[in-house]
Amino acid sequence: EDAERAPPLDAVQAGWRVRAQAQQRPPQGAGVPAPGAAAANRLKYALNRREANVICFHKNIKVDGKVRTDKNFPTGFMDVVSIPKAGDNFRLMYDTKGRFVLHSLKPAEAKFKLARVTKQFFTKKGVPVITTHDGRTIRYHDPLIKVHDTVKIDLETGKAIDFVKFEQGNLVMVTGGRNTGRVGTLKHIERHPGSYDIVHVKDNAGHEFATRLHNLFMIGKGDSVKASWVSLPKGAGVKKSILEERDARARAQ
Repeated sequence: EDAERAPPLDAVQAGWRVRAQAQQRPPQGAGVPAPGAAAANRLKYALNRREANVICFHKNIKVDGKVRTDKNFPTGFMDVVSIPKAGDNFRLMYDTKGRFVLHSLKPAEAKFKLARVTKQFFTKKGVPVITTHDGRTIRYHDPLIKVHDTVKIDLETGKAIDFVKFEQGNLVMVTGGRNTGRVGTLKHIERHPGSYDIVHVKDNAGHEFATRLHNLFMIGKGDSVKASWVSLPKGAGVKKSILEERDARARAQ
């Protein structure tokens, strides 16, 4: 067994590996479309992989306002993908079936993104810091911002310009579990010490469902879909049954 084990890394190799891992952006979920794949498969700007590589190589793709030449750069929920030469902007959202969709945006909405606060702490020198779901670190934030809240980030400056508290009565989107992509109003929070906290949500059609607390993402102040800070994909987060989908297709024909 000892002979089959890999030889230990020396100090130089170990340090290089730690630095390389620290520079990587944290993964934001399975099935995340990279800029190259999005340009070719989703947006049809490229006919094949080679053309997608050329588009990225010539600095035609921006993610959250920064040029990305790596066709495999990971993008995730709420990221803004821009193609300046085409004048198109898209936000990565979920549909009601839990799939990533590239939702078209107006130029004004492409200037910001929403991020969920995942951690809050103080540095050794007492500097208040929060980290978000997309790997950002924000110092000297508003003291009212807590874990699970959502901050509105200006992509040009990288600063938090507003926030939504994780409170009952606010608009949420589900980002995990079987209800991924559904949008509704937070109605009730069940606390279960030592286990998962459960939240109850009611969508715009009057349907109620429950999910784990860490699956929620606050997207607006208020209980109406119009209160959302970001425009929503087709359906506005209301999940239809199989029969409702069938009837909708029949009416469209």
